[in-house]
Amino acid sequence: MPDHAILTPEEHRDLRIRTDRSDALGDAVMACITVPSEFRRVQTHYPILFQRDQTRDGFTALAMFGFEAGENLFLEGGRWDARYRPLAIDSQPFLVGRGPEGSSLRQVHIDMASPRIGTGEGMRVFDDTGRPTPFLERIADQLRALDEDYVAATAFFAALQRHDLLEPLTLDVTLEDGSKNRLVGYHVIDEDRLEALDPASVAELHAEGHLLPIFMALASLGQIGDLVARKNRRLAHG
Repeated sequence: MPDHAILTPEEHRDLRIRTDRSDALGDAVMACITVPSEFRRVQTHYPILFQRDQTRDGFTALAMFGFEAGENLFLEGGRWDARYRPLAIDSQPFLVGRGPEGSSLRQVHIDMASPRIGTGEGMRVFDDTGRPTPFLERIADQLRALDEDYVAATAFFAALQRHDLLEPLTLDVTLEDGSKNRLVGYHVIDEDRLEALDPASVAELHAEGHLLPIFMALASLGQIGDLVARKNRRLAHG
C-alpha cells in the first residue's frame, strides 16, 4: 500500500532514489496520465488516448505503453527505450501534496512504500547540509508543471466535449503469432468532426490554446503501429 509522507530534510536526509527502470521498480504499467502541455513531446513516442474520469466528471489523457494491464513495451534491459518519459511517471515516487484544508500551499510528498527508495544506492534527495539536490529541484519543477497543467486541462476537455470532438475507440490488433489484443473504453479525437468545424469554432479553440494539443493527440495515433511492432518483437524474443 502507498505510504505518503511530506518530504523534509530532517526525516529524509539520507534518502536515495533509484532512477533505473524495471518491472520491479514499478514501471510495469500500460499507461500513465499525461497533460496537454506535454502532448508535443509525448506524441513522438506514445499514442495518446482519452478515458472517462468519474472523479473529475470528464476525461483524462493517457500515454499508452502497452495493450494490457502490467505491460510496458518500452522497458528493455533495465532502461526505458524512449527519449522522453511523461511527467507523471518520470517524477515517481514523488507527488504533489496539499497543505491544510483551504490552503493553496503545495508540498512535495513521497511514497515511502515505493521500491525506488533506498539508502545505499540511487540519487540523493538532500545534500549533507540538508539542501535540495539538483535532482530534487528537477523533480519539484516536474511536479509543479504536472499539477498546474492537470488542473488547467479541465478547460481543454470541456472544449472537446463542447464541440463534440471525442469519439469512442475500439481497437483490435492481431499480432504476428496469431494472438489478439484489444483496447476498449478509450476515446480519440474525431478527425471528421474537427475538419467540419466552422471558422468561428476553430478560432475559439485556437484562441484558448487548444488546437495544438488536439493536433498533437491526433498525430500520436501514428505511434499505435510502433506499439504493435514492439509487442511483436517481444513475442518473437520470448
